[in-house]
Parts: sequence; C-alpha cells; structure tokens
Amino acid sequence: MSWIINTLTSTIGRKVIMALTGLFLILFLAVHLVGNLQLLYHDGGEAFNLYTQFMAHNPLIQIVSKGNFFFIFLHIFVSLTLYVRNKKARPIGYKVSAGNSNSTWSSRSMALLGTFILIFIGLHLYGFWFNLKFGEVAMVTIDGVSMHNAYALVAESYTIPGVVAFYIFSMIVLAFHLWHGFASAFQSLGLNHPKYNGIISGMGKLYAVIIPALFALIPIYMYLNNAG
Repeated sequence: MSWIINTLTSTIGRKVIMALTGLFLILFLAVHLVGNLQLLYHDGGEAFNLYTQFMAHNPLIQIVSKGNFFFIFLHIFVSLTLYVRNKKARPIGYKVSAGNSNSTWSSRSMALLGTFILIFIGLHLYGFWFNLKFGEVAMVTIDGVSMHNAYALVAESYTIPGVVAFYIFSMIVLAFHLWHGFASAFQSLGLNHPKYNGIISGMGKLYAVIIPALFALIPIYMYLNNAG
C-alpha cells in the first residue's frame, strides 16, 4: 500500500493522474458536445429536452456524471499541487527567459487557463444545472411526459450578448488549454514515440480547434437566430 501512496504523491505519479483525468475529460467534452448540438435542431427544443431528461434520470448516467465531477476536481487539485511544487523548486525566475523559443504560450500558462476554465464551469453550472434543480423553470410535455423546458432556459440565456461573448471567450481559453494538454497527456503516460508524435500532436491540435469551435457555434447560431 505504501508504494501506491508514494507513487500518487510523487511528481511523476501526479503527472500520471493529471494525464488520465485529462484524457477522461477530453472524452467527456466530445460526448457533451454531441448532446449540446441538439440545441441546433429546428424542433422547438424537443430533442434537447429529451436528452436533458434522459441525462437527469438515467442511473448509469448519474454515476458517470458524479464521476466526471470527481475527475474535474481531482484534475484541478493535482494541477495546483504540481504548480505550487514547481514554484517552490524555482522561486526566483530567470532574468532573461528563453521560454518563447522552447515552449508555447499555452504550455506556460496552463495554470492560468485552467483557473479561468474552473470559473467558467462554476458559472455554467449555476446558470444551467442549478436553475434546473432549484430555479423556477417552465415545464413542457413531450410524448406524455412532463419535464423541465431546458431548451427555453438555454435559449433565453443566449439572447444576452454578454453571455454569448463570455461563452465564446471561454471556448477560446479551452482551445489553448487543449492545445498543450492533449499531447502532454500522452507524453506523461509514456505513450509518445518519435514515429507517432506528429500524429498525436496533429490530432491534439485538430481536437483543440474543432471541439471548442463547435461549442462556440451553438450560442452564436442561437443568438443570431433569435435576433433574426
């Protein structure tokens, strides 16, 4: 048992945890996007409401959802401990930094990017999950089943320019975070290989652009559609 504790509390062990939780969250983003894209259907929100109802009442989904929150907070906690440890190891910065030539801005700013993403998650949960659970959300009946009109809640929030702008900016931040994090996760797990590094890096960059861009497309489309 002691070797497990030593591994998980070591720098290498924590990087492995960061990589595994990061890859899980990357997968979750893709699944979450599939559900959110149903907001774009021209069906009065029926598909999205059915999706939300299923997510809220399926026992297996609820277990996965709680596990997802656990991995999010574990990812954040471990990243903070690594950041603090690195700062203590080198408390005085170099007078002349060659960081730009050795690393990307996103790789040097993961803590800052992650902090903003955490703020976004908190506000996102408050605006959607909290209001669905504890707010006064209109009900709608689909196929004889009464459920919260989650679509109306989202659609109303995307009529506010500031909300749309904040969401778009948050997706840009997420893109920078994924730009470095995707390939870094494979490297931390020792899965990088000169033969495949280019493929992994390319896939990571495509993912970092496409997934946040599609997320950002949703509020843009809904805002323009409502404005029209």
